[in-house]
Amino acid sequence: MSTQPSAVAAPAATRSAVLTVPNLLSFSRLLGVPLFLWLLLGPHADGWALAILMVSGITDWADGVLARKLNQMSRLGALLDPVADRLYILATLVGLVLRHVIPLWLALLLIGRDLVLACTLPALRRRGLTGLPVHYLGKAATFNLLYAFPLLLIGSQPGTLGDVAKPIAWAFTIWGTGLYLWAAVLYLIQFRRVITAPVVA
Repeated sequence: MSTQPSAVAAPAATRSAVLTVPNLLSFSRLLGVPLFLWLLLGPHADGWALAILMVSGITDWADGVLARKLNQMSRLGALLDPVADRLYILATLVGLVLRHVIPLWLALLLIGRDLVLACTLPALRRRGLTGLPVHYLGKAATFNLLYAFPLLLIGSQPGTLGDVAKPIAWAFTIWGTGLYLWAAVLYLIQFRRVITAPVVA
């Protein structure tokens, strides 16, 4: 993913670049969010909605690979990538709740987690930081949830495929939710260390 730091710092021109291949892929992911939600809630075109999710997952992987291979890691890319992930999670949670696939409390738990972490950003910015490094547990949690959501949608369909997908979907959901909350705790511990550390002049 384009949020990964490299051992060698990218040139300043690269870090400040906007129109790079990885950033264009991230922009395309963002444009897919409202389309995905409309397909899910409007015509109930679940097949097309699943296709949007799969394309999003492929572009999520591709933008990180291309950012490293083309040396096009940028500040904008580091911002867009996690924002796109969070928007897909939010849109999918809203859609699945309104389709009665998952309970409301689960969606509120996951959204509340992100809101709590968002409250740390002003304090970090006062320290000159845009955020903290993404922990591998957070990536694993996002991976689990982004697999769980389409499987939950498939599992809500009648028939053999739905019956097979449902328990697998809930396994990914439970693991993903647990890791998501655990990663948040680790992030808050890291945040506390940064905030309480003396400022170097």
